Amino acid sequence: MSETSYLWAPPAPVSLPVRGTQARFPVNRLFFVGRNYQAHAREMGTSVDKACMRPVYFTKFAAMLAESGTVAPYPPETADYHHEMELIVALGQGGFRVDEAQAQRMIFGYACGLDMTRRDLQAAAKAKGNPWDVAKNVEHGAVASEIVPAEGKVLRSGEISLRVNGELRQSGDLGDMIWGIPEIIADLSTYYHLQPGDLIYTGTPEGVGPVQPGDRLEGLIEGVGALSFGIGAPE
Repeated sequence: MSETSYLWAPPAPVSLPVRGTQARFPVNRLFFVGRNYQAHAREMGTSVDKACMRPVYFTKFAAMLAESGTVAPYPPETADYHHEMELIVALGQGGFRVDEAQAQRMIFGYACGLDMTRRDLQAAAKAKGNPWDVAKNVEHGAVASEIVPAEGKVLRSGEISLRVNGELRQSGDLGDMIWGIPEIIADLSTYYHLQPGDLIYTGTPEGVGPVQPGDRLEGLIEGVGALSFGIGAPE
């Protein structure tokens, strides 16, 4: 059988390091939960009523992933680039229309993450009722630390924080999430056939704000680890 011929070299697989092993975690898709902390929803001018609402999701290309320690250029077409510190759930099993018990078994582990956002573009798109893909789907705009294996374990509490140039910007607790991890996985599985390698960014606590070229971001999640990310000069 002849080998497939491509017009140019296909992109290299996207992957993340896994603590305690030389094997890397092959990344499939990136899902993000919006407004999963009530205090953050309020600072964005809205509120969430879990009794009558479901989680809100958006996606980014896996190619937008940046490993912890990266220094990336300040992105084009924005003057208001924001940080959002998040817990990432890494899936090791797939599932479709699963219940919460099944969802828990799909967990491979966790990582620290940043959802970087062109906030001015997002606000302009929202005001016009337009999609806001270009606000979220930013090159190097999905930062992730190494993955910590924790198969089947549900994190229900733990400090989550972010510092910019040593100054505390975000501080919260995983227990403040409106929808917990099994709830998110189960709900997301009603829309998609979830697969091994999918990453779910579970939302950010209050305190999101702008960064500038030269800034250094350092995030911590209790029981998971840390990440760092640098903002370089605009291209």
